[in-house]
Amino acid sequence: MVRFSWFLLALAVFTHGFTPGSREAFADDFELKSMSLFDGDTLAGWEGNAYWFRIEDDAVVAGRLEEKIPHNEFLCTMERFADFDLRLEAKLVSPSKDPSGGKTKPSLNAGVQFRTKRIPGDTEVSGYQADMGWIGDRSIWGALYDESRRRKFLAEPAADLPQNLVKENDWNSIRVRCEGPRIQIFINGVQTVDYTETDDTIPRDGIIGLQIHSGPPAEAHYRNIRIRNLTSK
Repeated sequence: MVRFSWFLLALAVFTHGFTPGSREAFADDFELKSMSLFDGDTLAGWEGNAYWFRIEDDAVVAGRLEEKIPHNEFLCTMERFADFDLRLEAKLVSPSKDPSGGKTKPSLNAGVQFRTKRIPGDTEVSGYQADMGWIGDRSIWGALYDESRRRKFLAEPAADLPQNLVKENDWNSIRVRCEGPRIQIFINGVQTVDYTETDDTIPRDGIIGLQIHSGPPAEAHYRNIRIRNLTSK
């Protein structure tokens, strides 16, 4: 197995005690106690379809702008994680020509998998996803989806979140914190989900994956991917 290259970068903020829609406010020690999952140069420590995932400008780029994506694709870590604080930046990009045939906004979708597993013989994975994108004009950035398992949104952002919370075609910060049954998601410092899993049969560990969703030509970009293990604070 290829080993990760670990680097320290400055990023992010305090985590406990927030309700959905609240904003993170206090500096923490994430910089000192986290490690990089992506070195910006190689996909060491990750596995997936090299046709759909590549590296450009210190970022993982998933998908293509000139070609439809036939089915969901995932780039996954080779290491498993249980309780953690995961932080990264991501953006979604579509071709300059609207591939939806004149709709107000093409449905772009990707996401960050966690506590997830590969499905043997398939491109799919099974587990939680911090969603990215839009369904029509409805933003699903920061929603919690259960990929290939219950196949539904487990929690969605409140309707009264700021309309300009997500920067289109630009970088947005994503934070996922898992501790025991509790899952919290933040987009650009604002909490979108605070969910507690009530099904004790659902695994509380797994791989982390970067998705590009099937559909029209699109790219999902991911960078500055860092994680802090909460089992050894």
